[in-house]
Amino acid sequence: MSEKIAFVGVGRMGGNMARRLHDCGYTINAVYDQHGKNAAALAAELGAQHAATLAAVTASADIIFTVVTDDAAQLAIFGESGDSLLGSEAKGKLFINCATITPKTHVEVERRAKKVGATTLEGCMASSIPQAREGTLYLMCAGPEDAFARARPILEKLSSALRYIGQTGQAAQVKALVNMVMNINTAGLAEGLGLGHALGLDLDMLREVFAQTGANSQVLKTDGEDMQKRDHDCYFSAAHAAKDSGIAWTLGVEAGLPLPLASATKQQYERLVALGLGGLDKSGVAEITFKDRRG
Repeated sequence: MSEKIAFVGVGRMGGNMARRLHDCGYTINAVYDQHGKNAAALAAELGAQHAATLAAVTASADIIFTVVTDDAAQLAIFGESGDSLLGSEAKGKLFINCATITPKTHVEVERRAKKVGATTLEGCMASSIPQAREGTLYLMCAGPEDAFARARPILEKLSSALRYIGQTGQAAQVKALVNMVMNINTAGLAEGLGLGHALGLDLDMLREVFAQTGANSQVLKTDGEDMQKRDHDCYFSAAHAAKDSGIAWTLGVEAGLPLPLASATKQQYERLVALGLGGLDKSGVAEITFKDRRG
């Protein structure tokens, strides 16, 4: 446990990952977040430095996890000028980037890091907030194999299913497909339950039938009852579902492959965001498929 660790982006996912590693005996040297209150509270909890700058984060650690929201945020923290993780202390450092962003952004960040002698590794997560705290994330990694080997002992404390995918960008591709299929399933389930409700069917019965037939899915287990009861406490937001559906749809466009289901799902989640409901869990798509609800 000699590697010094820091985190950039300590919302619910990043914060719980830091807590997990701290519980496993790792020292979290520094934390940084655009929302300073998040970082200040976590720093006090873990006995870490509340870093005032990105450069200070890099100076404090050997391995830096980044868990930010989108491409723009990722490119900003790895800026080529101004306050950046890629400042004068970056040489030899390993950055493990866990955000769900486009593959091309992972490739661009890798290019920038190489210029200053640093290394990057994708650590794409196909799990949610409780799994981050419990150390049971499904982690898909891509980048140099030696970087993966260096990070593996730490990543194994965060993941119950750790997978090396290949070269930089490929883990993000796989993650985009995972979320594409998940979001399609979620939107389809919302339509099925919404139609069942419109027909006057008992939804408890309908969910039981779904669970015992070809309509079964992981999202039925995680979201079905929430859709019925309108319990949309956020674990994976509708806004993120819209963003991630867009990433997968764009990959389809670039590959010359029409993805009508992904396109329709993207539009559903974008509609939910336009209604001001992007902060709901992805199960909130049911709010625009049930006849007597908003939308």
